[in-house]
Amino acid sequence: MDASANPILLVVSDTICPWCWIGKRRLDKALATLAPEGLRFERRWHPFMLNPTMPPKGMERAAYRAAKFGSPERSAAIDARITAEGARDGLTFRFDRITRTPSTRDSHRLIRLAGQEGGAPLADAVAEALFSAYFAEGRDIGDPATLAALADAAGLPPGRAAAMLATEEGLAEVEEDAARAAGLGGVPAVVLGRRLVIQGAQPAEEAALALRDAMAAA
Repeated sequence: MDASANPILLVVSDTICPWCWIGKRRLDKALATLAPEGLRFERRWHPFMLNPTMPPKGMERAAYRAAKFGSPERSAAIDARITAEGARDGLTFRFDRITRTPSTRDSHRLIRLAGQEGGAPLADAVAEALFSAYFAEGRDIGDPATLAALADAAGLPPGRAAAMLATEEGLAEVEEDAARAAGLGGVPAVVLGRRLVIQGAQPAEEAALALRDAMAAA
């Protein structure tokens, strides 16, 4: 089947959502399971902003977490749970390395640009690079220089990301798309057609079953 004819999965996600990285890995596994059955999809990333009012330069993570969760102890317990859950899917979370909580507008613009420049495979590669840089390496994915370096390494034409980030290219579109997605209530979420088929970081087996059912219903 020609890739252009494959059904489109909209993956609604934020680049600083740890469950979105876990959900991506589980969806990767689900799609690999379904491909031999002849069920192939094109994944497209749709922005969601957990913190739509975050200042452009982000904020210090400890202050952000204290305001959100109330105490260092609760924050640490949540991080420990996510770390353990991610490890089951081969992901390494190093929350101890993260010092800032960034605005994710520019990271979403970067994924959008990757999709335009190289289609779904390049957008997937950039999304994975962003998750890994933030959660495993503690890099500031709100910093334009960091974003440009990640984009170049992922395969975007050298300098293209830096040039885009120096302008407001794609900003209005990202904000509009994120505003539309706000009604979902939470991420990750996977939409097929107009139907929400996966909500949350579902296990790979359950994600595959949901996609099979959705295709059968369609």
